[in-house]
Amino acid sequence: MPEVSDIAPDFTLPRDGGGQVSLAEHRGHPVVLFFYPRDDTPGCTKESIGFSEQLQAFADAGAQVFGISRDSVAKHDKFVAKHGLTTPLLSDEGQTVCEDYGVWVEKNMYGRKSMGIERSTFLIDADGRIARLWRKVKVPGHVEEVLEAVRSL
Repeated sequence: MPEVSDIAPDFTLPRDGGGQVSLAEHRGHPVVLFFYPRDDTPGCTKESIGFSEQLQAFADAGAQVFGISRDSVAKHDKFVAKHGLTTPLLSDEGQTVCEDYGVWVEKNMYGRKSMGIERSTFLIDADGRIARLWRKVKVPGHVEEVLEAVRSL
């Protein structure tokens, strides 16, 4: 499980709208990765809308933002269209990147255990190191907190 100051695990994933995103292509600039459980659920929708609303502020601070879940590109495309999202969403259907970042965990909801994505955010600095990380994210105020962290790099 990567920690602060570790080199962020590299990846290449397909994205909404077509094409692929490789973390290595973004060296030299900060990158925010927010991992979320599933498209079109209440918390995930609020978080994705929040990052989309602040996308220009992140860009002004020199950072790129990507959302990652196990949903397919087709599902991401529907989610983006339904909510007018502008943040690129990456598809990790094989959950390899989720495992590399330690966010694929056992969850316990109402006494039922299952595997899933723990809502987490990683701020990766221009050198490719994890500068900050947030695990078990609560959505209210989170986007603003991440933006402040980007600005303080």
